[in-house]
Amino acid sequence: MRLLVVEDEKHLNKTLTERLTKIGYTVDSCYDGDDAIYYIENTQYDGVLLDVMMPKINGFEVLRRMREKKILTPVLMLTAKDSEEDIITGLDTGANDYLTKPFSFDVLCARVRAMLRVKENVTGSILEIADLTVDTTARVVKRGQTAIELSSKEYAVLEYLMRNKGIVVSKEKIEENIWNYEYEGSSDVIKVYIHHLRKKIDDNFDKKLLHTIKNVGYVIKEE
Repeated sequence: MRLLVVEDEKHLNKTLTERLTKIGYTVDSCYDGDDAIYYIENTQYDGVLLDVMMPKINGFEVLRRMREKKILTPVLMLTAKDSEEDIITGLDTGANDYLTKPFSFDVLCARVRAMLRVKENVTGSILEIADLTVDTTARVVKRGQTAIELSSKEYAVLEYLMRNKGIVVSKEKIEENIWNYEYEGSSDVIKVYIHHLRKKIDDNFDKKLLHTIKNVGYVIKEE
């Protein structure tokens, strides 16, 4: 899942970006409203963490412009302001949730997970197809009763495929959703991760779930 962190306090921005990346999200970040609008209009994000008090354009205005352009990406507002008026303004402008500073990272993560579940129209934390299950909260993958160990990037690729089960996604689409702007590799790395995933989730099982569609992309489905 790809997130954008928009926060002008550089230490907090860096901390959030690093910690969210460490637990498996793909994260881009910026420090003002101008850059936020550029990122949001040119990249498909699963969620935006948006500070209110920022240089150039404040968070409320960024959010207003997003919704005017019919960009429905979920937004979690981050702010030191906690008056009823600010909360009402944020929610009425189109924010999905509102978190006031200071906040604990665990609470932030819980709010992000809840926001993303709503976006994906998922009521729980378990993604499944056949006997393959992905617990997106605990980040546990199983086939039947067999636990499968994945690297963070392997897990990210699998979760993206599971959230699009039955849909063929291209290498470019996977790359766009799993890697941030700092990534300088090529789409060949996707082949490597797909190869690793196939060995782990399919090779020792009769029913194969991960399929390559030649010259198009990859799909998780039951045949």
